[in-house]
Amino acid sequence: MNRCASAVRLRAPALACALAVLAAGLVPLHAAAQVHRNFPQNALRGTVAFGQPPEAVLNGDATRLAPGARIHGPDNMIVMSGTLMGQKYTVNYTTEPGGMLFEIWILRAEEAAVRPWPQTPQQATTWSFDPIAQIWTPN
Repeated sequence: MNRCASAVRLRAPALACALAVLAAGLVPLHAAAQVHRNFPQNALRGTVAFGQPPEAVLNGDATRLAPGARIHGPDNMIVMSGTLMGQKYTVNYTTEPGGMLFEIWILRAEEAAVRPWPQTPQQATTWSFDPIAQIWTPN
């Protein structure tokens, strides 16, 4: 039984130190959430309104989430579609071959401000994409 008590005594200073660093503001809590995200070249920009899963409205047209669809929140963490019912977001998205939404990234304000970004497959095939800078250039 003494082993447990000694293990707690050894971990307590490390935990106290970590809490002190966070409380002092030396490591902002939102720092991990503000990651730079690279979107694939086939990602299009649009607006998605989420309904009862798997229903959604993409740019005003009814659609569905594909089986296994992934929704990335602004912090890049996976979000369950049921928690988004009744909400509308500006997103980058990809579709599967049947046209259903496959991968969705809910955009932060600075990501949504990146212009231009293709909204149709025709634009994406005629524009040039720099994957490093994440910038599209209309031809």
